[in-house]
Amino acid sequence: MKKAAGQPFEKKFTALLLKWNREKNRRQMPWKGEKDPYKIWLSEIMLQQTRVEQGLKYYHNFIKTFPLIQHLADAPDEKIYKLWEGLGYYTRCRNLIATARYISREKQGRFPSTYDEIRSLKGIGPYTAAAIGSFAFNLPFAVLDGNVFRVLARVFGIAIPTDSSKGKKLFSSLAQDLLDKNQAGIYNQAIMDYGAMICKPAAPLCDQCVFKKFCVAFIQGRVNELPVKEKKINIKKRWFYYLVMEYKNEVLITQRTAKDIWQHLFEFPLVETGEEIDRNKMIRLALKKGWLERNDYKVNGVSPVFRQQLSHQLITGQFLQLKLKRRIQAPAGSKWVRKQGLAQFAFPRFVHQWLRESTKSQSRSDLVIKG
Repeated sequence: MKKAAGQPFEKKFTALLLKWNREKNRRQMPWKGEKDPYKIWLSEIMLQQTRVEQGLKYYHNFIKTFPLIQHLADAPDEKIYKLWEGLGYYTRCRNLIATARYISREKQGRFPSTYDEIRSLKGIGPYTAAAIGSFAFNLPFAVLDGNVFRVLARVFGIAIPTDSSKGKKLFSSLAQDLLDKNQAGIYNQAIMDYGAMICKPAAPLCDQCVFKKFCVAFIQGRVNELPVKEKKINIKKRWFYYLVMEYKNEVLITQRTAKDIWQHLFEFPLVETGEEIDRNKMIRLALKKGWLERNDYKVNGVSPVFRQQLSHQLITGQFLQLKLKRRIQAPAGSKWVRKQGLAQFAFPRFVHQWLRESTKSQSRSDLVIKG
């Protein structure tokens, strides 16, 4: 590890970072400087695997609707999921609900104030616990997110994979050594801001970097090589075919209850296959399931192909619109709702996109959804 003249570079690093934070950090976010652990927790959960720009609107809507954690705890699940709709990674929402109710009912609404207690809450890992603990209570625990990994890997020239056991241990130890224990919250926010604004994943602003005299990656021309990850994500491919069955002014919807993606959200009756199929195969499978009776329906149309890329899955599929001649008995877990009432239910982005697009003229043959 490179040393700065007169003092260990670890101390020089911390001093330079905090100086940059005081004099040049202009990154604005509504939760910066916030001391209410409820609001900090809410922002951190929302920003897990989500860009700040995307999470801002949701954060404001949640704070406006649920000003206190008790308000969130007392709200019905459906209202919370509807407010979360479109943010994705719905496990976060389930954990949010469970934790809010635990704190409200078991802790009398008082958010835990020690690292171990915060870490024990549902949906909270080491990073989130360190963030909440340092921002709300100035607890001396260093955060380690993608921004921090990137800054440390480049500045200190660490080529050990960040997702390896050895790498996690090394980066965690280094991050803790660099932390200014007296102003942990300020330091943690500063290093994350630095990674977001200066030491960016692509096209980092090396000419503006306060560490460029010491940065190993910059000196050795390895900025684009660091940080290193060893694990490759295997993407699972799934095909979802939805039957939008309409009788007069009602549509049949169902709720996802299995422990799978989009749990607790609503959708239309679904046929999942292991491969791409055509309209005729969709209808045959629906007949086999007993959802349709021969000659009792009319095909109104088939949607373009939709795709949604999740972190480890690629969902591809279509929507088959059917006009029924008679109202079938709703299968278990399903119900008929008026078309005007669909807006009150929380749907996955995949379905929500079709609901929006179905009101427009379809001029494209392929629609791709990201996130």
